[in-house]
Amino acid sequence: MTFTFKHTKFACYCGYIVSAVINNFTPLLFIIFQTDFGITMGQLSFLITLNFGVQMTVDFLGAHFADKIGYKISVVAANVFAAGGLILMGTLPFLMNPFAGLVIAVVTYAVGSGLLEVLVSPIVEALPTDGKAASMSLLHSFYCWGHVAVVLLTTLYFSIFGTKNWTVICVIWAILPIFTALLYSQVPINSFTNEENKIPIRKLFGMKIFWLFLILMLCSGAAEQGMAQWASLFAESALGVSKTVGDLFGPCMFAITMGISRVVYGKAAAKLNLANYILTCAGLCIASYLLVSLSPNSVLSLIGCALCGFSVGVMWPGVLSLAAGRCPQGGTALFALLALAGDVGCFTGPNTAAAISEKFTIGGSALKAGLLGCVIFPVAMILCTLLLKVMKDRKEKNHE
Repeated sequence: MTFTFKHTKFACYCGYIVSAVINNFTPLLFIIFQTDFGITMGQLSFLITLNFGVQMTVDFLGAHFADKIGYKISVVAANVFAAGGLILMGTLPFLMNPFAGLVIAVVTYAVGSGLLEVLVSPIVEALPTDGKAASMSLLHSFYCWGHVAVVLLTTLYFSIFGTKNWTVICVIWAILPIFTALLYSQVPINSFTNEENKIPIRKLFGMKIFWLFLILMLCSGAAEQGMAQWASLFAESALGVSKTVGDLFGPCMFAITMGISRVVYGKAAAKLNLANYILTCAGLCIASYLLVSLSPNSVLSLIGCALCGFSVGVMWPGVLSLAAGRCPQGGTALFALLALAGDVGCFTGPNTAAAISEKFTIGGSALKAGLLGCVIFPVAMILCTLLLKVMKDRKEKNHE
């Protein structure tokens, strides 16, 4: 069988589903960890922090390693780490101190997820195809579909086989990165940019436009996760439903609308101005946060949650595409540093909401006050995007 760049794109889609599994599967096991191993809330919180902390470290270091050993070896290794971590999660807690075993498993799969975040986007950007922004948006939609799939399929598995067989589902999910690793080992992969034309990292940090993109990525991650991390709790508190129903109406609905947004933009990208579309989505994001926080009607608040998912859908892949277009010689380092900024935003958004929730309430709800505070992130995105447009206009006038 002859593998083409179409297979490369399919492998990248699978890679983003792997990332979704890594980031969203383990939280579904938290109650099991508490009951089976006596893992405390503080230890569970540490596992979350460890996962994203390792990913951010890999974001920072990944560009250097990828350029040294090559994209193909790096992306195959990323999937091997992801599969290994999932398998270790289902085995190590029974072979050693349970918490220590979980820590080792989390570190292992976080290395894989961090590498995928650094590598997959530039691999797609380097494909010999037109419509880069559309391809990037469609690529990132697969993270959303992966998020939905891991929640629904894992919930279905537990409803059929029970939570006592949770170790088996760890191995089942590990099959996906194993398959993806094998596929990546066969498909053609282009380098993102020629080595001789690459902008050094120090020069990147000296470019004003690069700092704007860093802020945009931070705000993208914060606007997305500020709502996503609290969607389940908000749905439960707003409707008074069970956790299962809350998960379906909260994070699942958020992920579905975010995925739809990315598919819609992917289909219509050729007809749209990306910067203007990001401005529009940031405006819609502001409206959605206001609807969630200020509406006295719980159903309208949930609609606002779904609208937020749609509004943030294009932000992360859109900023990556804008940056790649404005800094074409940025190379893997550009994507790695932007991924790092995005991950910082993924911390910042939920923590901002939590910090505000501890001090203020709206209509008796602390969570509504916290979510209202997250409006600052789409507002900052509008300001930064307008600055990008001004800088572009000035550059075009200077070339006339």
